Amino acid sequence: MLYYLLYQQLFPAVRPFRVFGFVTFRTAFASLTAMFLCIVLGPWLIDRLREFQIGQHIREDGPKSHQKKAGTPTMGGVLIIIAVVIPTLLWTNLRDPYVWVALLALVSYGAIGFFDDYAKILKRQNLGFTARKKFALQVLLAFGLAVLLLMMRSRGIYNTNINFPFFKQFRPNLLIESFLSNPWTYPLGFVGFFGFVALVLVGSSNAVNLTDGLDGLAIGLMVVASGALTILTYASGHSVFADYLGLDANSRAAELTVFCGALNGASLGFLWYNAHPAEIFMGDVGSLSLGGGMAMVAVLIKQEVLLLFIGGVFVVEAVSVILQVGSYKLRGKRIFKMAPLHHHFEALGWQESKIIARFWIAGLVMALFALTTLKLR
Repeated sequence: MLYYLLYQQLFPAVRPFRVFGFVTFRTAFASLTAMFLCIVLGPWLIDRLREFQIGQHIREDGPKSHQKKAGTPTMGGVLIIIAVVIPTLLWTNLRDPYVWVALLALVSYGAIGFFDDYAKILKRQNLGFTARKKFALQVLLAFGLAVLLLMMRSRGIYNTNINFPFFKQFRPNLLIESFLSNPWTYPLGFVGFFGFVALVLVGSSNAVNLTDGLDGLAIGLMVVASGALTILTYASGHSVFADYLGLDANSRAAELTVFCGALNGASLGFLWYNAHPAEIFMGDVGSLSLGGGMAMVAVLIKQEVLLLFIGGVFVVEAVSVILQVGSYKLRGKRIFKMAPLHHHFEALGWQESKIIARFWIAGLVMALFALTTLKLR
C-alpha cells in the first residue's frame, strides 16, 4: 500500500521517495514496523487474554517445573500474524504473487493452530484437535498450496526443480515428465511434487510447534531462521548475486525479502514478551503459522533442502520425537528421558535459561553453515 502510494504514485513528483523502490529500504522498514506493532500491542493483548482467561494448560506428563507456568496467557501467535501481515501489505509490491502465496501459507496454518488452541481452551486441558485430524488439515492445506504453485508454473512464474547444497548442476524435477505425457498416468506425474511440498510444509510447521516448549526458545530460533531467509531471498531476487552464488535468479523473490524482514521483526518483538520468564506464549496459532510461512518461502525460492540447516534445531527437535515414539512402540524403551530434546536436557538438570541460550547458539551456527554452502558448490 505505502509502496504503491509513495513510490509508484508520488515518486515522479517527489524525487526523494525513490528510496521506497529499494527492497533493502522497505525490508528494514517492514522489520521495524513489525517489531513496533508487537511491542506496542503486546501489553494490550496480554491484558485481554487474561481478562478472557485464555491461559496455557500444562501437560500432566510434562516437566514438573512447568506447572508454575499454568495460566500464562497463550494464543499470542495472533499478534505475530498481525505484525507480519500488516507490514507486508504496507511495504511490498502487492502485484507480486509470491507475496500472496507466502501470506496465505502463514495465515492458513495459523488458522489451524488458532482453532486447535481454541479447542484446548474449551476443554480446559492441553488437548485440542486429535493428532490425526490436525495432521489431515495440515496435509490438505499443503495440497491446496501445491495446486496454487502448479497454477503459477503454468504461467511460467514458478519451477518445480529442486536445488541441492554442494551440487550446482544437480536440479531434479519433482514432476515425472514421462507420466505427464500419457493421459492414463498423467495424475501420477504430480505425486512426487505434492508429496514433497506436503513434507516440507507439514514437517516445518510441526517442527516449530514441537520446539515451542521453553520460554523464548522457538521464537528466538525463528529470529535466526528468518534472518537467514531474508539474506537468501534478497540474493535470489538480485540477478548479480544469484548468478555469482549459483542460485535460481528470480526477480519475484525480491519481494519475499520484505516478507522475511517482517517475519524477523515480528519474532524480535514477540521475544520481548516471550523471553524467560514468559509473559505470553505463542500457542499453536503462532508456531504453526511461523513454520508454514518459513517453509513456503523456502519452497518459493527453491531452497527446501537448505531449510534443513537453516532450521536445524527445529529438525533435531522433531527427529527426537519421532525416534522416541518409534523406539517406544517397537522396543518398549525410550531413547531420551523425555521428548522433545529440550525436555531431555531439563530432565538431566539443565536450567531452562541455559538450554535456551545453547539451542540459540546451535541454531545460529547451523544457519551460518547453511549460508556458507551457497558458494561451496
